Amino acid sequence: MTELPKTFDPADMESRWYRHWEENGLFRPDRSGAEPWTIVNPPPNVTGSLHIGHALDNTLQDILTRHARMKGKDAMWVVGTDHAGIATQMVVERNLAKEGQKRTAMGRQRFVEKVWEWKAESGGAITRQLRRLGCSMDWANERFTMDEGFSAAVLKVFVELHRQGLLYRDKRLVNWDPGLGTAISDLEVETREVQGKFWHLTYPLADGSGTISVATTRPETMLADMAVAVNPADERYTALVGRQVRLPITGRLIPIVADDHADPALGSGAVKITPGHDFNDFEVGRRAGIEARDMLNMLGARGEIVQTADGLIPDELIGLDRADARKRIVALLEEAGALARIEDRVIQTPYGDRSGVVIEPWLTDQWYVDAKTLAQPAIEAVRKGDIALVPKSWEKTFFNWMENIQPWCVSRQLWWGHQIPAWFDGEGKAYVAETEEEAQALAGAGVALVRDPDVLDTWFSSALWPFATLGWPNDGDPTLGGRYPNDVLISGFDILFFWNARMMMQGMHFLKDVPFRKLYLHGLVRAADGAKMSKSKGNTVDPLGLIDTYGADALRFFMAAMESQGRDIKMDEKRVEGYRNFATKLWNAARFAQGNGIGGSSTLEPPVATHAVNQWIIAECVATVQAVDLALAELRFDAAANAIYQFVWSRFCDWYLELIKGQIDEETRAVAGWTLDQILALLHPFMPFITEELWHGLAPRDHDLIVGHWPQPDARSLNPEASREIDWLIRLVSEIRAARTELNVPPGARLPLHVRDAGEGTNARLVRQAAALARLARVDLVAAGAEEPSGGAAQVVVDEATFVLPLAGVIDLEAERARLTKAIAAAEKERDALAGRLGNASFVERAKPEAVEKARADHADKTAEASRLQAALTRLG
Repeated sequence: MTELPKTFDPADMESRWYRHWEENGLFRPDRSGAEPWTIVNPPPNVTGSLHIGHALDNTLQDILTRHARMKGKDAMWVVGTDHAGIATQMVVERNLAKEGQKRTAMGRQRFVEKVWEWKAESGGAITRQLRRLGCSMDWANERFTMDEGFSAAVLKVFVELHRQGLLYRDKRLVNWDPGLGTAISDLEVETREVQGKFWHLTYPLADGSGTISVATTRPETMLADMAVAVNPADERYTALVGRQVRLPITGRLIPIVADDHADPALGSGAVKITPGHDFNDFEVGRRAGIEARDMLNMLGARGEIVQTADGLIPDELIGLDRADARKRIVALLEEAGALARIEDRVIQTPYGDRSGVVIEPWLTDQWYVDAKTLAQPAIEAVRKGDIALVPKSWEKTFFNWMENIQPWCVSRQLWWGHQIPAWFDGEGKAYVAETEEEAQALAGAGVALVRDPDVLDTWFSSALWPFATLGWPNDGDPTLGGRYPNDVLISGFDILFFWNARMMMQGMHFLKDVPFRKLYLHGLVRAADGAKMSKSKGNTVDPLGLIDTYGADALRFFMAAMESQGRDIKMDEKRVEGYRNFATKLWNAARFAQGNGIGGSSTLEPPVATHAVNQWIIAECVATVQAVDLALAELRFDAAANAIYQFVWSRFCDWYLELIKGQIDEETRAVAGWTLDQILALLHPFMPFITEELWHGLAPRDHDLIVGHWPQPDARSLNPEASREIDWLIRLVSEIRAARTELNVPPGARLPLHVRDAGEGTNARLVRQAAALARLARVDLVAAGAEEPSGGAAQVVVDEATFVLPLAGVIDLEAERARLTKAIAAAEKERDALAGRLGNASFVERAKPEAVEKARADHADKTAEASRLQAALTRLG
């Protein structure tokens, strides 16, 4: 047994143990024949750095992985990174710009080589940071969404879906980022509130008989208007349906159509329809019989004005960017008398999360997956319970989205990524194949082919993560060695549709089974005031900084203890500090054990115990193991962490170690050592570093704790009567201590303890526990029947007995009564004032939420304080 130092250094401990675990292959020990258990990490971007959301997500995954490993399973946590098409291309382009180089000047092949060079030099930052968190990932088999094996799987899926008619090329609206020059996913669009304007326009009827009014936040789009829509039930416009208006500036004739999209209660009830530049208008246009190929486009790839197919945009506007075009068009509308009025309005405006420019709905030819067809088996799997969504409350949202799912755009206009395996001939016909040779065979000899320059959306490739990382399609075993389906997936709720649902679709389509049995969706980590963290607000928290200050164990335990199903986490650094103190308390408990000859246990089974206190702690330990097992089975991380916390802090450290002081015999040493081992094993998935350090510090071991045995609760060793007796002793000591504190009894004063109405069982307990009671409560038990002294006394009731503590001569009774009376009045006054504020509807409705929450918390505190002080006064009689 190595003597533990007075304090521990988390940084030294963490780097030392992580290096030991990884170098010795302990994240994936050789367990041939053991039950496979598999989880895959949501692959972070190769450009990424560890943020607080990563810390939460990966802590929860590591808890389950370490737990499964200690259960004796062949636990495998698949790790890897995503090639992050847009983000990575941006990083490398910025680096090139610093050297005076441009992507377009060097060509595609050389640029892609540059990206691979960047990855080799700088792409491993987040994997090093995950190690600092303590993630026990299978680094020996680390994957990358563009490694050779994974890329082969991506190409196979694309080609197979195309052959089956589930992947096709179509002209539809996409979220177009003019800054990056590519389509982006909904997840990459962030909506901001912008102070904008609402322009009310007047369009003349073509026959000159009148006008119709419309309004828009994007007046420049009128250059591509193709209709005006009115509601079919709006009697104001019934006679106008089917007639035409002549657009100002372009002179284009467009029809007035009836469509439910127009809301009679909003504005004039008439809506301008630009199907090539608005998602709602696109659907209205299709319902009006306008084919996508015929919809007008007025913008180029960088957001500049281009000529429409009908050639009606004035030359002076061609080439202007959106902002300049808007100013000029508004001026032209005003000159034409077509601008009725302008009103200021806050506009919900879409921005690219990486480029920071306004997103345009843009009509382009892209590749699409028939998501509606692929979604049906996934929907059915969740309905039948083949995939359990946790919390279950997410099912309604899942079904609503999946049942209304739209075609999935999977092409991106980038150079970095999986280049689409499609080749075009001179007529624009596409030949889809895994190799150029196969495409040429499809096209025929002598047909010149050009490969599609676009790449696949990164969500397309990452949708294959649960099986392409495990050897598919080269492994012919449909279960991939028993690892498919994966056991569980942990993910933020914000990628339920972008990643989780798509893994369900692809996995069920290609492997004919669900990709995972359970899907756990955790919330967001928010700022202390509940606001969403963002760099622009300056309220982000660096998890590595927290690790530097408090240690990885403290941060991990905070994440687990605060992770409550269906709720977001409010970041609270004081709580992280509190869990560092928890680690310190455990460390000091282990040092106390060492100082009293208590070391690690040599048995998995609880030692034979005859003392009530030892039987009690064994029972408490068994109950804690059962509680933790149940909580982890239900993915209730907070319940598991808090069960361990209460057992370690309260039952073991605060009570058991106090109760055994001065009476540590061989039995107690064996029980205390066994209990410490159970604590280290239970706590290891949550706090791996300090537990491994203490595991080896308490005794020579033949194995590391990371591959140790998970505690097995054994109810056969329980003695209910012993547990009841120690629980009774704890309650009695707690009540006496509370009374002494409330009544300002000097800590060093010993008080006589008289007992009334005690039954036979209580009297027997008092005899057995007299020494512990005298030491812990600083009282001397008075023989039964002795006369109680006159004067004031504190009274404590536990079960049927009343325990009396005479106070005459110990405290000034009258002064204490006066103090308590004054304190009660003050507490009640504050309580009632707070109740008045909370009863004021105006305050509750108008005050900031945090102010209302604080008032409620203060009211609860003052109510409890008044009750406690009143009880103390009552005790004095």
